[in-house]
Amino acid sequence: MSKHHPPRLLDSAIAAESRFFKIEELHLEFSNGERRIYERLVGSGQGAVMVLPITEQDELLLISEYAAGTERYELGFVKGLVDRGEAAIDAANRELQEEVGFKAQDLQLLTELSVAPGYFSSHMSVYVAQGLQPSVLEGDEPEPLEVIKLPLDEIDNLYANPAFSEARSVASLLLLEKWLKQNKVRSI
Repeated sequence: MSKHHPPRLLDSAIAAESRFFKIEELHLEFSNGERRIYERLVGSGQGAVMVLPITEQDELLLISEYAAGTERYELGFVKGLVDRGEAAIDAANRELQEEVGFKAQDLQLLTELSVAPGYFSSHMSVYVAQGLQPSVLEGDEPEPLEVIKLPLDEIDNLYANPAFSEARSVASLLLLEKWLKQNKVRSI
């Protein structure tokens, strides 16, 4: 725990805005009197979800999706924004149906993550999905996503895959491995 007190907000304003992002300028005064101007990306305020689906055959479902930031296809997990008025757990089940064509009978919160909290005001709820049943909803992806099935006993191979590099996915997979051991899933 920090013994510091949060800085006092003197002023804030939107410095720039695009279709997807807002950059907020924060004028802060710290407890020692120092003043600084910080900039941060402002999230939607609703949060986001990531889902790690496990099939009855002890396979982890991943997706291959184009990432404009790296200009390549990245391997990762189902994810998306929480819609206004929607609970995170409902968003997780919706995204699961949109991206891999299943709904989960059992969704368990694995963790809450932030990304670059010094610059980005967003959080992500990460769920483990089990009891999968076929169910398809239309999503907003520009092309069909490739679904990759990975046996749970081959998780270690994923860390060496250069297409599996997104930090939230890597962190979630590490936490999933711990969760699987605690829940004594048979393939781990």
